[in-house]
Amino acid sequence: QVQLVESGGGLVQAGGSLRLSCAASGSAFRSYSMAWFRQASGKEREFVAVINRSGGAPLYADSAKGRFTISRDNAKNTAYLQMNSLKPEDTAVYYCATDPGFRTTTNYRYWGRGTQVTVSS
Repeated sequence: QVQLVESGGGLVQAGGSLRLSCAASGSAFRSYSMAWFRQASGKEREFVAVINRSGGAPLYADSAKGRFTISRDNAKNTAYLQMNSLKPEDTAVYYCATDPGFRTTTNYRYWGRGTQVTVSS
């Protein structure tokens, strides 16, 4: 079993930055891709970013390109999402997910419980 715990969410003004962290349990972390999704109130869950098992080939949603950076530190079993130039439309619950595959769809094997990000105008 893999457990994921997100942290780093909070309230920030438009234009500000946050760094989300996702701590993973178990030894399988280094063999799995890591991804971030988000879900705004009343909206469907949507893809944000994904990175492969070795920390390469990052892929971003159009809404995140140029503003967000996904990374991972396999020695710490932790993935990160650096979010800059935040906009009110970024407000959502952010979830990390992991899977042996590499995809932008929502059918990931393991999910965290999420962390709230709120961006004020």
